[in-house]
Amino acid sequence: MTPQEFYQLLAQEGFELSDKQKQDFESYFRLLVDWNQKINLTAITDKDEVYLKHFYDSVAPVLQGLISNNTIKLLDIGAGAGFPSLPMKILCPQLEVTIIDSLKKRINFLEQVAKELGMTGVHFYHGRAEDLGQDKAFRANYDLVTARAVARMQVLSELTIPFLKVGARLLALKAAAADKELSQAQTALKLLFAKVIENRSYQLPNGDQRSLTIVEKKKETPNKYPRRAGLPNKKPL
Repeated sequence: MTPQEFYQLLAQEGFELSDKQKQDFESYFRLLVDWNQKINLTAITDKDEVYLKHFYDSVAPVLQGLISNNTIKLLDIGAGAGFPSLPMKILCPQLEVTIIDSLKKRINFLEQVAKELGMTGVHFYHGRAEDLGQDKAFRANYDLVTARAVARMQVLSELTIPFLKVGARLLALKAAAADKELSQAQTALKLLFAKVIENRSYQLPNGDQRSLTIVEKKKETPNKYPRRAGLPNKKPL
């Protein structure tokens, strides 16, 4: 997908990008490739592939009407090189985006992207979800949490649900169908007072399969979750 094809597809969905937004995506791509020579950010560095498999893939929930250009507080867990939240932020500048990542080098990269793109309303924190999920500054503080290819739902739910306000939602983006994964996560979701609202499958323009699971927080998360760092992955609920 060339940048021009990317812009055309977005325009067909009602998103006419300004010159500034187009330049932001271009600058983001350049920074991604430059920094990837120093730290491991992505295996995908071909320009057309980045625009398809990182940029388009990241904004798919916006194109599907799940996120709009409003001042909601969005938290992205384990965003790595900033996906999906920073492409969403370029498309929807009013979003208030917070990213948590466990690797300081990736946080340094994200800070540089935000600086070069002149982004406001973005916040980056170096830390683990298990620790920050017990911090009152983060816990039950967000309208939306996103996670793209972070962990299976049985683990991901414990890492994300505590950050949501009651009634708020998790959007989990994955490469493959999630049916089996969701059946394995039923116990975890019950313990966390959360429920799957929708599980949708769709295709990228090149035919690659993707799935998107929407989970809603029904009640306050019990204080003991998330458990200490490493435990959710080692001993899933």
